[in-house]
Amino acid sequence: MLRLSKFIAWMLLVTIVTGAFALRTTAQSAAGLREPVRVENGLLTGIATDTPGVRAFKGVPFGAPPVGEFRWKPPQPVKNWQGTRAADKFGPRCMQRNVFGDMNFRANGMGEDCLYLNVWTPAKTGKEKLPVLVYFYGGGFIAGDGSEPRYDGESMAGKGIVAVTVNYRLGVFGFMAHPELTKESPNKASGNYGLLDQAAALKWVQQNIAAFGGDPKRVTIAGESAGSISVSAQMASPLSKNLIAGAIGESGSVLGALSAVPLADGEQAGVKFGAAIGKESLAALRAMPAEQLLEATAKPGLPRFSPTVDGWFFPKDPFAIFASGEQAHVPLLAGSNSEESGSGGVLGREKPTVENYRKALERLYQDKAEQVFKLYPATNENEVMDAARDLAGDRFISYSTWKWVELATKTGGKPTYYYRYDRPRPVMRPEMGDAQPGLAGGVIRNPQPGNTPPRPPARGAVHSAEIEYAMGNLASNKVYAWTPDDYKVSKVMQEYFANFIKTGNPNGKGLPKWPTFAANQRLIIDVNTRAEADSVRARYEFLDQFYRKK
Repeated sequence: MLRLSKFIAWMLLVTIVTGAFALRTTAQSAAGLREPVRVENGLLTGIATDTPGVRAFKGVPFGAPPVGEFRWKPPQPVKNWQGTRAADKFGPRCMQRNVFGDMNFRANGMGEDCLYLNVWTPAKTGKEKLPVLVYFYGGGFIAGDGSEPRYDGESMAGKGIVAVTVNYRLGVFGFMAHPELTKESPNKASGNYGLLDQAAALKWVQQNIAAFGGDPKRVTIAGESAGSISVSAQMASPLSKNLIAGAIGESGSVLGALSAVPLADGEQAGVKFGAAIGKESLAALRAMPAEQLLEATAKPGLPRFSPTVDGWFFPKDPFAIFASGEQAHVPLLAGSNSEESGSGGVLGREKPTVENYRKALERLYQDKAEQVFKLYPATNENEVMDAARDLAGDRFISYSTWKWVELATKTGGKPTYYYRYDRPRPVMRPEMGDAQPGLAGGVIRNPQPGNTPPRPPARGAVHSAEIEYAMGNLASNKVYAWTPDDYKVSKVMQEYFANFIKTGNPNGKGLPKWPTFAANQRLIIDVNTRAEADSVRARYEFLDQFYRKK
């Protein structure tokens, strides 16, 4: 009996120890990556997310603060820090005016010191070599932030992907060129600082993402609107084209939307801006407080700052780079939405009659108006609304997206995939009251009469509507009354994106077949997702003549 009692006690001890070890192992598994994580500049600790095993590292610096003498210079190296840095909150968003009242930020304030990125990882060790997604936000190069919930990387991380969002400088801070800036630059280049920030972030990813379980050889870059334009720009630049393995573009490319202007034109815009605000020297512009400089950009009639063909980031016009096949030769997945712009983009405030539509085409295209009418035909007011919508969207951003895929197919040597996103957003939740849909994806609350004319009901998927679907973040948007069909569309679209990030091919088990663009096919993404013949080529080949190509 004594021996039996000892045996039972021994077995009980083994059970307790084994159980404790199992609990500790389970806890570590749920917690995810072992911390602290060592990156090039020091140690980091992250935070748990609601997805088991996924850790987030927020507000990680990838460039020194671009302030003082470093305003309007390429991002500088980060200084090493001592001890362990808590990566538990988003960094400040870059300087920007409240131009899109519906943008939703989780950033820790706003400032010039804004070169931070965020990482979500499902890895348990730094040796897993998981695929990586780096996402650039939209906002017309004048607004946006990596903290916006619609870009959150937690859902993608739950699918076995290390997801990264990146801040980059905007507006006058990110894109002003000036003769004095060109003169002081060792590369004789100016402007493009926001794009250089993105390139610096991609270099950071190459050097550090393995510590988070990511594979630097499997980095896919993605973005929407200005973020999509950024993806095409990074593909074109010799500074970054070798840092990526794939590209995703949602609505827009540098080939026709926010296109790069000649450096001389960009410099003159900078000179005009300085003269208009009474700061004609670079020293005077650099001495201005950030808030004062930002507010000065609101003055009516001032030039808009564009990317420049600076001879360094862009050795030549991006059209020529893609036409000659000098861009990154990587798989590309890109497309646009069915209502990138409303019919008012062509008709203005005129009623949608066939007569008014024809008059609008004559104003826009003079002697080619009849050709345009044949490509975008209409016989009644309902058809006018759709035809004008299609033309307005093509002129705004859809042509540039198609042109990107077209040239990449011809000269890139890798598979390309083209889509049209058709799913309209559902109705708003009742608690939104009299709020109106905003251009950036949320709502404008308490719109001022006269200042915010009511937007007509959507006739398709509006600009930016697909972001939460593609990134698996519908639940983070509390504005709309999402339905089971919306979650169905999101599941399909995110699966396509995740497959592409992992393999360079969006196709996978249980998904409708997505043919390549070379097969003259495009995918229609909606409740009934399906491939169909690309019927819009004639439209874009006609519009081709109106865009600058060097």
